[in-house]
Amino acid sequence: MKKTPLEEEVLAAIRPRPEEARHIQQVAERILSRIRDVGRAEGMVVGSVARGTWIHGDRDLDIFLLFDPSLTREELEEHGLSLAREIAAAEAESFREKYAEHPYINASIEGLDVDLVPCYRVESACCLQSAVDRTPFHTLYIRERIKPFIDDVLLLKQFAKAGGIYGSDQMTEGFAGYLCELLVLSYGGFSPLLEAASRWRPGIIIDPEGHRARDFSEPLVVVDPVDPKRNVSASVSLTRMCEFIELARGYLKNPGREYFFPPPRPVLSIDEAADLLARRETFLYALVLPTPPFIEEIVVPQLRKSLEAVRGLLDRHGFLVNRADCEMHEEQSMLLFELLVEELPVVVRHTGPPVWNQTNAAKFTTKYHACSERDLFSGPFIDDGLLVVEKRRTYTRAADLLRSPEVLQVALGKHVKQAMERSFSVHRGIECYREEFAPFISSFLQKYSPMTWIARSREKTGPGKGEGG
Repeated sequence: MKKTPLEEEVLAAIRPRPEEARHIQQVAERILSRIRDVGRAEGMVVGSVARGTWIHGDRDLDIFLLFDPSLTREELEEHGLSLAREIAAAEAESFREKYAEHPYINASIEGLDVDLVPCYRVESACCLQSAVDRTPFHTLYIRERIKPFIDDVLLLKQFAKAGGIYGSDQMTEGFAGYLCELLVLSYGGFSPLLEAASRWRPGIIIDPEGHRARDFSEPLVVVDPVDPKRNVSASVSLTRMCEFIELARGYLKNPGREYFFPPPRPVLSIDEAADLLARRETFLYALVLPTPPFIEEIVVPQLRKSLEAVRGLLDRHGFLVNRADCEMHEEQSMLLFELLVEELPVVVRHTGPPVWNQTNAAKFTTKYHACSERDLFSGPFIDDGLLVVEKRRTYTRAADLLRSPEVLQVALGKHVKQAMERSFSVHRGIECYREEFAPFISSFLQKYSPMTWIARSREKTGPGKGEGG
């Protein structure tokens, strides 16, 4: 499909340069040659480099080490890590062991971020012995079909990156590269995809091979063409899906360069953040903890679980939460809460069972008859058929609740709880501001959808100016 002048301009900026392609191919071939020389496994370049769908400036190279499927999982890890370390020791400036379903080596080689991943050399995607075994089949499937649509994939990837919705990692919950490729193939190009996406609703099912073998509950379902029981878009949250829908509508109505190269979102200084907090007249609280020593895929879901558990604790005690979010950094992580109230009166109303529920009514009255006058202001009394007491609130200040042992008694993520048992700190107001978390706090206090940010940027620069470069 013919591209617009704007899209051609974008493509000229994002296509890999010939020297980039030569460099990455040389490094890849050198590593593959080492794998062949050792003879213990087959090497295969996978991912966007293998499929020709990588963007100028990308520095990622994924090479899989395919081992005989007769190996046990323990043998795969042992032999795979041994070979990966041997290659990295010979080629890399530095490398480290990382963990997904099983360990692999991440290496820095001549400016490239190289993953050396052991997997099984299975005959088909129906014979998977580990989750990563299907990746080579993804590469083969896309490589056979993608050539007429490479430019469309580049445009979609840049569009998603610019919107902040690219990446299937736990923090982003967005669109992976493989998903972008499948969407372009399914709809026949970038523009037809946006036309279709502008009309998407949660629950849409896209099945390239028409072979779906189970039901899925996620808002966007793209059935993996090499695995009928897998949803490629399982990582895409409802929020990210809707942000994509809104971006598609906006671009179709009024395309502009800022959909591919948006102006950076401002990072507030501490004074600017303090001024904004004062104008909001809300109360910001942060729990800062040491980041558990595990990969993002493990830690982030636990941070989110912990965030919701602490949010529930605050709400149950009457400290209403307007919004909450979390951020993981290498050394420290933050749970951030904006409260609508931070101090409450000592008295709190507690409603019990109806009077006609004789057993529970008796338990309720017996319990509160035994309370001291210090802890019970009124009751039990009857209000519209229900037993009620007005008792002393346990925590009248949110800060006291967040520093109390109750925080560690809610349903925190396992590793987050272990980290917080060792140490965590509570910060209030502008004390929450830390340089390393400044972008996170800034986006929290100035929350816009990607489309809203583009619209606001256009208001400042004037219509059409974003297309001029």
